[in-house]
Amino acid sequence: MGCLVVTTDTCLGQTAYPKHPIRILVGFSPGGFTDFAARLIGQKLSDSLGQPVIVENKTGANGLIAGDATAKASADGYTLFMSSIGLTTNPILYDKMWHDPVKDFTPISLLATVPNLLVVHPSVPVKNLNELIAYAKSQKDPMTQASAGNASPGHLSGALLQIMANIKFEHIPYKGTGQAMSDLLAGNVALSFPVLSTALPHLKTGKLRAIAVTSAKRSPMLPDVPSIAESGVAGYDTGGWYGIVGPLGIPPDISALLSKEMALIMKMPDVRERFFTEGAEPIGSNSAEMSDFLARDFKRWTEVIKSANIKASNL
Repeated sequence: MGCLVVTTDTCLGQTAYPKHPIRILVGFSPGGFTDFAARLIGQKLSDSLGQPVIVENKTGANGLIAGDATAKASADGYTLFMSSIGLTTNPILYDKMWHDPVKDFTPISLLATVPNLLVVHPSVPVKNLNELIAYAKSQKDPMTQASAGNASPGHLSGALLQIMANIKFEHIPYKGTGQAMSDLLAGNVALSFPVLSTALPHLKTGKLRAIAVTSAKRSPMLPDVPSIAESGVAGYDTGGWYGIVGPLGIPPDISALLSKEMALIMKMPDVRERFFTEGAEPIGSNSAEMSDFLARDFKRWTEVIKSANIKASNL
């Protein structure tokens, strides 16, 4: 399609954007879905804008390194960040706040949300959320909750449920989803909050039992499984997410253009299908919606992380 012409606040008249390659920073190693999603989005954006989009992996500190590099980059629309829940939780977990998720970035688009699924080992004698809450309150020792790591979306989902339902789990962090699922399947822990795509094969074989999804509404992947909110914990709504942000101060015309392109990309059938296979629900929001989302997410996790005394020790 070639360069699009946008009006900027930094020069007279008009300038072509983009005139050279765009970078998307990723805070995790190649091979994971965050990296794959950035490359998929990047290729679609390149096709649309007519310039290469280069994905650059800056790993470390649960995405904090890449987020800080983005916050310090030139606000010209040529550096973007494939962000996730770490953007809003890292500043709470780390004593040294390198950046503020609300004040230090230009929000571009919330690409997708990723609900978790509350599952139990079949040996746990509960079939719905009300039974699980009653069972948890009746036990002398807390039910054990496996997660992929400290402050992971699964861990935070459990922490939020404990606060809202007034119950107690013993959190057991693992070094990744694989280890957590292995111990859950073996019956060494009682419950977990994996993403839907991880849990689905084990639901079909009966090795795990689904209790409820963490999103406000039911997931299209599991239409027969209720949400935690509709099961009695009103207002509960959480999970992971993917979004695009840039440095603070990107000219409004450029950020609006990028938001528009992201919305179009997230409507493409092949992109939607790929996100669905990961249990993600495509959105493609505008900048204002992304800004509101970041503010809500940061406020919620500030309250939960401080209340649950979650530390960054295992990140």
